[in-house]
Amino acid sequence: MHEDRNIIIFDGVCNLCNGWVKFVIRRDPAGLFSFAPMQSDRAQELIAEHHGMPFDCETILLIKKGTVYARSDAVMEITRELPRCSVLFRILQLTPKPMRDFFYRIVARHRYRLFGKRDPCMVPTEDMQNRFIST
Repeated sequence: MHEDRNIIIFDGVCNLCNGWVKFVIRRDPAGLFSFAPMQSDRAQELIAEHHGMPFDCETILLIKKGTVYARSDAVMEITRELPRCSVLFRILQLTPKPMRDFFYRIVARHRYRLFGKRDPCMVPTEDMQNRFIST
């Protein structure tokens, strides 16, 4: 059911990451993306299935047609698919990858201090539940 969609693996306790998920859901009426908090069993299975996946708890991942995108590449690929996000995509596309990832890593490293952290992972509302991959 979810495997035909693009899967975003995110830090389920990070407020910034949860905000990003909500941002994507609001701009993805076609339901192109499914979501799995990295703390879930299913996300861990997906990470194990994709040997060599660039994974750490500070990394957002996108699995798109069998290809894994991480960090700023994942954000860029996600914005490529979202209506009305072409400006953000173009900015990311014009920025060299080392620079994109440098800033990504700085924000990721300090995200809990800057944006806060939840005790439990995000619990999707009823209208969002079909977008999340269950464990």
